[in-house]
Amino acid sequence: MLFGLIGFVAYRYGKRAGRQRSKWLGVALMLYPCAIAQTWLLYVVGAALCVGVLIDRD
Repeated sequence: MLFGLIGFVAYRYGKRAGRQRSKWLGVALMLYPCAIAQTWLLYVVGAALCVGVLIDRD
């Protein structure tokens, strides 16, 4: 749920700022939990996508 909320915020930011990468990373953050079953992998992928959003912000 936390990664979905972060993904929604990243999507809105990317849409308003015209940043395509942030927008699509936000979509990925919202949708990837449906495809991953292992808990540890869920956290690793979520953290990596969050880092991607933070890097793209700069």
